[in-house]
Formats: sequence, structure tokens, C-alpha cells
Amino acid sequence: MGILAEDVARVREATDIVQLISNTVALRKAGRRWQGLCPFHSEKTPSFSVNAEEGLYYCFGCRASGDAITFVRQTEGLDFAASVELLASRAGITLRYDSKGEAAQHGRRRKLTEVVAAAVEWYHERLLQHPDAGAARGYLRSRGLTGDEVRAFKVGWAPAGWDELCAGLRSVAPAEDLTETGLAVVSSRGGLIDNFRSRVLFPVFDVRGDPVGFGGRILPGSGERAGPKYKNTPESPLYAKSRLLYGLNWAKDAMVRAGEVIVCEGYTDVIGLHAAGLPQAVATCGTALTEDHVKTMRRFCDRIVLAFDADAAGSAAAERIYQWESAHQLDVYVADLPPGTDPDDLARRDPHDLGERVSEARPFLAYRIQRALGRGNMDTTEGRVRAADAALTVIDEHPSPIVRDQYLMDVADRCRLPPDRLRDEVARLRPRQGVSRGVPEGSASGPSEPSIEEQILLLRMHAPGELPAWISSRQFSSELHGRIFKLLVDGTPLVQLTEVAEGEAAAVMARLSVWEPPEHAAQVVGRFVFDAASRWIDEVTRVARTSGDAGLGRHLGEVQLVCAELRAENWLPAAAERLALLLDEELPAPEGARR
Repeated sequence: MGILAEDVARVREATDIVQLISNTVALRKAGRRWQGLCPFHSEKTPSFSVNAEEGLYYCFGCRASGDAITFVRQTEGLDFAASVELLASRAGITLRYDSKGEAAQHGRRRKLTEVVAAAVEWYHERLLQHPDAGAARGYLRSRGLTGDEVRAFKVGWAPAGWDELCAGLRSVAPAEDLTETGLAVVSSRGGLIDNFRSRVLFPVFDVRGDPVGFGGRILPGSGERAGPKYKNTPESPLYAKSRLLYGLNWAKDAMVRAGEVIVCEGYTDVIGLHAAGLPQAVATCGTALTEDHVKTMRRFCDRIVLAFDADAAGSAAAERIYQWESAHQLDVYVADLPPGTDPDDLARRDPHDLGERVSEARPFLAYRIQRALGRGNMDTTEGRVRAADAALTVIDEHPSPIVRDQYLMDVADRCRLPPDRLRDEVARLRPRQGVSRGVPEGSASGPSEPSIEEQILLLRMHAPGELPAWISSRQFSSELHGRIFKLLVDGTPLVQLTEVAEGEAAAVMARLSVWEPPEHAAQVVGRFVFDAASRWIDEVTRVARTSGDAGLGRHLGEVQLVCAELRAENWLPAAAERLALLLDEELPAPEGARR
């Protein structure tokens, strides 16, 4: 069930991939391709290439690849259908679905987001205009929020009345919409009452910018009868707190540029960090950090900076973080904030200091070790030993033996203790299976030169008219390259073929899709056939020696003669064709020889 395939194809054809990607990263023309800094990993030398004709991109550094739909998925954090819908709306294309139920589901979501959007505006206007919001406006001013910030983040006020929002939205939102979005609940008498009352409201938007819910805070001094300090929209078809991040809709572009995200615990922290010139900030929506949060953030950057007390959760949280670092190839750091200070407080008081603390953030393990050592008395031998024991307990939580040993030597130096003695102590702690997280293959900043076989594939991809008909998949030394050659059917759009390919074949096709075809096709073809013949000669020579077949020797001499001619004539096409025909027709491979 989903969007009709022909409509997906229409969206791809209607989308200018260069224009789309240029909204995120600057591209410059380089031959027939476009190049720029990769939006998916930090780099100084451009390794990101775009093939405008085929609508594909590839990074030679981190190996990110795909088409316009993939790009939206990776940069906006959307699923396939939502990405197609976003591009379709930009192109003015009306999508069709292969199921009435599917179309109804998408239509229902749009309706619910419209209802929440109406509530955002209603609460926001109430804060700005209504007399009963005076105390809320005073509270926000006391937290340092300006009128411009209140308007930019659409902060609102939920009045004390039981059903004022429900009454205000009666003309645009039926009861079922208000309850399904979590804006209202059904009272014991069967009527509707507002879910939020007497609270400052911070609207929460999903990654594409659609409003999905709220986080509400009571005013200081409201008393216990007002309920918990913070209250969030209940779980709904739009609102899932384990996946949502407050501020992601505003932060995602800055996250890509900075290569990092700053994670806070409060809504005003995010607003304060924006004011301090750190717009790459998000906050969890009333819950602890989850793996779904991490997966979402990893789409935009590979460095997470925690701007809260990351040591409070102890070893259970540490184990999860180390697993996330390994599983999702990212690094978690911690900004060392003054004790008892929120990011928002520091952002308003000393934004420069906050910026330095973020830029000087320590790796998660290093931060926890520092905290452990800081609690010890380093002036006495006994104090240093106790501090080292506490630090070793923290170090032992990390899964990598190499990382553990590096930090162990650092602790030994700081505590003025022999490293070997500390290693003996670690050996007594509970054992762990070490898992080292390696650098992703292909992390170099630029592409390597394509091989001769890859150049043949490039001709097949981008200039099939320059490739002779007598080139066949059997002439490749690589089974993978031969398989790709057969996949590249003349006339089929490359973007469709990359969808059919799987595994390593898909990765190779994605990489080659953004390469220019070789300029001297005839010489490439000649070299390719010569290499195939050289392999055949080596194999036949080996078989002839073991079998004593004189016939093989005569055929061998004929092929060697044409090889010499081909090389002497600078890969002349006529000689290349004769050699290819000899290999493909006149000389069937002997038993045991490989073509």
C-alpha cells in the first residue's frame, strides 16, 4: 500500500536535484557534474558529487548516496511516503494512492495537524493579547525571553477556564479531532474540557515543521493543585515523545552546518541557546534520551553534545550511550556547565562562556572520569587511590579495550599511580567483551580513480553509444562488475536501476553514478580487452603446462600476437575488436581455465 509508482516517478522527474540540494549546501559546476561539501559529514575538501541528468548524488567520503527522495529522507528525517509528499507539494503534483485506506490515512493526518496548528495560533494570540496572560508574559520576561523570541517560537498561554480552547476552535475542529490530538479530554459528564489549563505552552513541531503537540509549564507559585510542573500532549497519532525533539524543525539546518547537535532538557534552554548563537539545539519532550532520538539526530550530524548533567543517570545510561556510539557511528560529548546552572541561565548571563563550554565539550567517558576524580581528595595517597578506583569503575563500563586502556593510563598519570597496578585492578572488575568502533570504510575526503573495469561501467552508464557491442560481461575479472554490467540495460533510467541493485552492487552503482565517463573511450576499451586477454593467457598457460595440450599452445600464440599488435598500435579499436572476437568466439576456455 502506498503512493502509485508512476506518481513517484513523476515527482522524481519534476524535482531539480541540484536546486534541492543547493538549499542545504553550496554546489559548483565541475564538468558535467556538481560538487560541494558533503551535508552528511564534516569535511573541508569537497567529496560530494551530484549527477543532475540522472538525478543522483554520491559522497566519496561517507558514501551517502541516492536520489531527490533519499536526500529529503536523510536531511529532513522523513519516511519515504512523507518525502515524496513533500516534493510533490513543491512541484504542484497531486499524488494518488493504491488504496483508499492509504489516502484516507494521509488525509486524516493532514486534518489533525491543521487542528493543532489552529490551537497553536489560538494559544499564541491569547498570550500576546489577553489580559489573563499578564502573569505568563511577566514570567517569560523574567526568564529573559524577548517579544521576538516569543513570536518566533510561537509560545502560548492556556487560560484557566475549563473549555475555552474547545469553544474557540468549535467552528474548525469537531470533538473527535480535539480528543484525538490530545487537545481535549472527555469529562465525567461526557463533555469536553481543555487538556491544558493555566500553563505557558511551547508548541512542538515534527521534523518537517508540522505542529504535533505542546509542552506546558505551570507558573511559579501556582501550588500543588495546579498539577505537575510540566505536562505534555499525551501520545497520539501525531505525538510520540520517545521520537520527537523540541526545536528540531528549527535546528536541523544548523546541525548539518555545525556537524553537531546540542541536547538540552528544557524548552527555554533551546530558545536561550538560539539567542546565544547556537541554533543547533534541541530538547527531549519530557522524557529521557532514547535510541529513536539518537537515530533522528544522526541523520543530520555525527556529534551529540549533552548540555545537562550527563553523570546523574549512572552506568545504565552510560551503557546505552556506548551502544549508540558504536551502532550509529557517532560521538557523544558533554558540555561542562557550572553546577546548578541551566543552559538557558548561562545563555542569558554569559553567552560567550556558554559557547566556549560547548566547543570544549569532553567525550562522554572523559567527562564521567573527570567527575569521578573530582570527588576525590588528590592531596593524599589514600584519596588518589580511592579516586582511581572510582574512575576505573567508570572506565570499565566502556566496551572497547583500547579506549579503556588509553583512559586508564590517563588516570594513572593524574593519580600518580603505576599503570600496571591499575590494569591488575581492572582485571578484577567484571569482564567485558571489547568492541572497538572503527572508522567507516571510505572515509577519505576524496574519490579514488576508477579502475579500467569501472571506466567500462561508466561508459555503459553515461555514454553507451561509445561502447562497442562486442563488450560482454564475461570479459570482466570481477564477478561484481560483470553483474553490474548486465544490470545496466540501455535506455533504462539509472535511478531505476539503482533501486533494483542490492548490497555491494548498489553501492558501486551509486558511486559511479556521479563520475564523468572517460574522455578517450577507444583507449579504455582497448585496455579493457587487453587486460581480459592477459588474464586468459595466464590461465591457459597454466592449464597447457599441466595438460600437455599442444592445441592450446597454438591458440595461445595467436592471442599473444594480437595482444602485441593492440599494444603497439596504441589500443587501436580494430585490433581490440579482433582480440575480443578471438576471446569470445574462436577460443572457448579450456576445461579448468577461467574466462
